[in-house]
Amino acid sequence: MAPKDWRAPGPDPLPPVLRAALEVFARHGYHGASIRTIADAAGLSVPGLYHHYPSKQAILRAVAEATMTEMLEHTTAAADDAGSDPAARFDNIVECLARFHMARRDHAFVASTEMRSMEPEVRARHVAQRDTQQKMLEDAIEAGVESGVFECAHTADAARAVASLCVSIASWYRTDGPLSPDEIVQRHLGFARGMVGAARA
Repeated sequence: MAPKDWRAPGPDPLPPVLRAALEVFARHGYHGASIRTIADAAGLSVPGLYHHYPSKQAILRAVAEATMTEMLEHTTAAADDAGSDPAARFDNIVECLARFHMARRDHAFVASTEMRSMEPEVRARHVAQRDTQQKMLEDAIEAGVESGVFECAHTADAARAVASLCVSIASWYRTDGPLSPDEIVQRHLGFARGMVGAARA
């Protein structure tokens, strides 16, 4: 379902149990989080938590998939909003990723750093969603090169670099920091445009 406004992720859509688990994972890490700690944070008994999710790994999978699904929905809406203009599509995707990683700091941080804790099947699904996101960036860069608005010899590498730039926001952004979200977006757009050789960088 397409979001009403890709620039404004809005309220956290995670159900209460997963939101509680997310907070525990963000604070203690996956391996430092116990089922009892998650259950306590969710206001449930351990058997009550197992009624919702059969294992801690299932909880991590649900959190990561919900995060990636929401991000892909917003990014798709941002790309579509730009129409056929490749530079605008690139800008929209970068802005969307920057804003998402500010609005969903814990979600993005856990989904990124806890890849190491995912079982192979869960990790494969997560990587596939991440690759879909990166391919959207790469396609926008390639379209910009073809139209002459970008000068970039290594589009796949540039897409990875831009994606990493945006993902890193979740590790340092603070709502009480010196820069507003709009200022952060503009700075990161400048960095990203420079990576792809945009004429207006």
